[in-house]
Amino acid sequence: MASGQAHPPFEEESPQPSTSVQSPQVVADDEVPGPSVPWVDPSPQPQSLGMKKKREWSDESEEEPEEELELERTPEPKDTWVVEMLCGLKMKLTRKRASSVLPEHHEAFNRLLEDPVIQKFLAWDKDLRVSDKYLLAMVIAYFSRAGLFSWQYQRIHFFLALYLASDMEEDNQAPKQDIFSFLYGKDYSRRPLFHKLRYQLICSMRWRMWVSPEEMEEIQAYDPEHWVWARDRALIS
Repeated sequence: MASGQAHPPFEEESPQPSTSVQSPQVVADDEVPGPSVPWVDPSPQPQSLGMKKKREWSDESEEEPEEELELERTPEPKDTWVVEMLCGLKMKLTRKRASSVLPEHHEAFNRLLEDPVIQKFLAWDKDLRVSDKYLLAMVIAYFSRAGLFSWQYQRIHFFLALYLASDMEEDNQAPKQDIFSFLYGKDYSRRPLFHKLRYQLICSMRWRMWVSPEEMEEIQAYDPEHWVWARDRALIS
């Protein structure tokens, strides 16, 4: 039964008078890359806080959900403005791009690199047709945009992100078919489910599939000595 208590009407506060102050002139530069946003605790919040429980999706599901997959999201980072120059009443601001990539996304990526199937795939792709350092950096970027907790990322998410990265960056679309050849061989029956999960990944990222060169470099700079960054296609003779 709903409570019978009456709620007082909403009253808007009257604006407070303010003194007129001469505002400094602001000149904004173009966007330049900046540091990642601070690390936040990736642990799930209690249900009592009103947060929706994440629904897991993987290639092992037998029944296709009727409703579109809904993922719990953390607030997207916002660009910040920093004062670059102050001269009298003129103030020059520079906008720094806030990256959504956090240490937990690097940790999820490194954990999956220990998967024996993924290790076998990287060793199998000797010519780096679908797993060079830039495509692998995009995998981390996609992990940061998909909205899952770091511990929820599984082997299939690695291959979905890698397939999508190849789809975005490579003019030759044939190499990404190597992923199907490796995973399923000549079994074509599982490809529709793979594409369904790929579409869910795209939707969970809100179609933000393009990764800038600056963000790729920033991802690699997090751990520049990581062995995957040595997978440079340009160095293969």
